[in-house]
Amino acid sequence: MMNLTEKHIEQLYDFTRKHFVEHYDLQTELVDHLANGIEAKWQENPKLTFEEILGLEFKKFGVFGFMDVVENRQMAMTKKYHKLVWKHFKEFFEVPKIIFTIFATVFLFIVLKNATLNDIVAVILVLFAAIFAFFEMIKNQLKMKSQIEENKKRWLFEEIISSYGNIMVMAAMPIQILIHFPKFAFINNYSLLILSFLIVSYYLVNYIILKIIPSKTEEYLRETYPEYEISK
Repeated sequence: MMNLTEKHIEQLYDFTRKHFVEHYDLQTELVDHLANGIEAKWQENPKLTFEEILGLEFKKFGVFGFMDVVENRQMAMTKKYHKLVWKHFKEFFEVPKIIFTIFATVFLFIVLKNATLNDIVAVILVLFAAIFAFFEMIKNQLKMKSQIEENKKRWLFEEIISSYGNIMVMAAMPIQILIHFPKFAFINNYSLLILSFLIVSYYLVNYIILKIIPSKTEEYLRETYPEYEISK
């Protein structure tokens, strides 16, 4: 039985890259899978060459090649990301952060109750959030661009975190809601309080996506990938 050499492993990594697998974690998973298949096939038929067995193993992935594996992993990592957002969001309804959530909701309620829809105060609040989102988005983009230029390994979960951080266009959505929200909704305090809570919650989610999670990227990558620290 023949064993794979370091050169063979490098060839497998190169093979995955040539077949449009860009992220190091997915490359490693596929290389491990291919390596096990190749060594098992060599045990059955030592006369086959490395290239021949690699071709046979790749055919097992079907006409779309590694695409299904990539899509399935993207779905799994996206689901993991959503759970992470939900985890941080719930923290704003626990002590001590719930104090801030209540204060922000009451403050916005007072502003809306005592202002017309075109009031400058409401506009400033939304503009401030939009400017914050814009700068955080630029920072995330520059960080990812720098890593690509430095030829650093790309991790799928890291890219998902970065891509969700590019949501600046959504930051102004509440101003559209305020402009188009039916006037009758402001007849009573209950509807206005609910609207205030929803807007605060919306911006909390944006803050989590733009600031909290990106600031903890290294921590989450170490938790997700045991090999992350070694590969740096």
